Amino acid sequence: MGMMDSLGLSGLGGGLQRMDKRQFLFQMLSFGMIVSSALMIWKGLMVVTGSESPIVVVLSGSMEPAFHRGDLLFLTNRDEPVRVGEIVVFKIEGRDIPIVHRVIKLHEKSNGTVKFLTKGDNNSVDDRGLYAPGQLWLTKKDIVGRARGFLPYVGMITIYMNEYPKLKYGILGLLALYVLVHRE
Repeated sequence: MGMMDSLGLSGLGGGLQRMDKRQFLFQMLSFGMIVSSALMIWKGLMVVTGSESPIVVVLSGSMEPAFHRGDLLFLTNRDEPVRVGEIVVFKIEGRDIPIVHRVIKLHEKSNGTVKFLTKGDNNSVDDRGLYAPGQLWLTKKDIVGRARGFLPYVGMITIYMNEYPKLKYGILGLLALYVLVHRE
């Protein structure tokens, strides 16, 4: 008894051998359509929300109790003035990962420009230590978006897949196996 038999997949090997080029091409085309659709939806969300990243995952506990690690945030980035108390997502020059924190102070200059300071709700100090060297305030160009809604803990799967890369490949392998076993 082979490994495929013990897993209940004994018919899979013959099915793979019988798959002709048309079936394979059709499956690859279907996969390509799914990926293309996902990209179009993402681009559409970018246009509608005005944000380069309309959905982000909270990666730490710095915003508890408002948001927890793994919460999925929905962002907008319309041309509205930033207000104290708003939760914003911002990027710091030289860092890839955006930060989700609350605006705690505004600094308005006489020329009309507005700068602001942020802090995580669960942090004891403001974010100046996180900003780029010499940067004391954020500006509108640093903002990726403002939190408008969230789904609790939905983003944990992406955190787990980044923290445990083998899990990512295991899930992809299981999905591929599922598709092969359940194809018509």
